[in-house]
Amino acid sequence: MAGRWSRLSGPTARFAAVDWQRWHNEYDRPGSGLARRLSAVQGQVRAALDRAPAGAVRVISLCAGQGRDVLDVMAGHPRRADVRARLVELDPRLSSFAEERARQLGLQDQVEVVTGDAALIDQYGGMVPADMVLVCGVFGNISDEDIAATIDTCPQLCETGATLIWTRHRGEPDLVPQICEWFEARGFERVWVSDPDAGFGVGVHRFTGEPQPLIPGRTLFSFVSGGV
Repeated sequence: MAGRWSRLSGPTARFAAVDWQRWHNEYDRPGSGLARRLSAVQGQVRAALDRAPAGAVRVISLCAGQGRDVLDVMAGHPRRADVRARLVELDPRLSSFAEERARQLGLQDQVEVVTGDAALIDQYGGMVPADMVLVCGVFGNISDEDIAATIDTCPQLCETGATLIWTRHRGEPDLVPQICEWFEARGFERVWVSDPDAGFGVGVHRFTGEPQPLIPGRTLFSFVSGGV
């Protein structure tokens, strides 16, 4: 899951002077908020694979960071051989970590790591409608308007019955209840949301509608400084 950065709108991105590799080290610190959030997301990825129907399972991850939420679950899951995943991450250091991790786990033939702007919907062509969509580390870094617009576009990414996993911090203003309402107004059924006092926000929704055709050329969101 990607960390925080600032970027200009459009396909050209500019990163703040932050060592994102170091930032991701918080995932390895037992008891940290990021470590607990990662565990929660991985648990929901595992549960989504458990309930996926027989056959191929397509997974896409927006702003995938080091890819730990998907890769580490895939490696030990009984459905491992069924999964094909595309992880999109703008920071080349993070995407390189994900590629190497996929190789270490023997998943290189099943996982495509794209170093590019996850906000560009064209990145997902050929992989949608997907059976699982991860939007983690995104909603805490974009405007409320872009959150709503991204949710509006999610039916272009999701197969009927797809699981969509998302994150958003619970700091004030706590937008998690509103995000749930936006999803549910667009054909997504709530599966699970972390407790408000958990110290992090993770939500899971199931798409009950019909997939919409992917409309190319669209930018879903623009990152601004914020909290994941």
